[in-house]
Amino acid sequence: MSSRRPPAAEAPRPLRELVELTPERLVAAAALGRAKENARRRGLRPGEAPRRRADVQLGDARPGGRDPRTVAETLDSLVGQLAWAPGVAGGTIQARWAELLGAEVAARASYVSFDAGVLTMRADSTAWATNLRWAVPTMLRTLATELGEGVVLQIEVQGPGGPGFGRGPRSVRGRGVRDTYG
Repeated sequence: MSSRRPPAAEAPRPLRELVELTPERLVAAAALGRAKENARRRGLRPGEAPRRRADVQLGDARPGGRDPRTVAETLDSLVGQLAWAPGVAGGTIQARWAELLGAEVAARASYVSFDAGVLTMRADSTAWATNLRWAVPTMLRTLATELGEGVVLQIEVQGPGGPGFGRGPRSVRGRGVRDTYG
């Protein structure tokens, strides 16, 4: 066996020999110059005691994000964020039916549904259904002032009867049940 010795490791060279560095004196002088410039901009002078100044940000009269809000404003924001507006509008119409349309109309017509801006109501008689159809533009104006423009877009007035025999998912061709005396 031969005893080979590894080559002699070179001694590490100082960092100054590998990289040319800025002398410490120049680095310190630059830092001191920046500090003096910052002090001069803030109005401090050498030899004076530092002045304590409270950084108070004065507000203005406009409402800001940190101002207290009413419950109505908070609920309106929540309804808008969760897209509950159509359901809330339908519930408002149903709850304030007599107040919105008047006591006489509320006694003769009932709320059926509110979907996609279409209010559906059912009248007690065909005569009242006809009268209410004539009063639709007036009711739309009233609902726009009370609930907001564009909430109720259309009003459908139904008569007292239900759907006819010829329509619906379970309709039968022909005369159906009335076909007794044929």
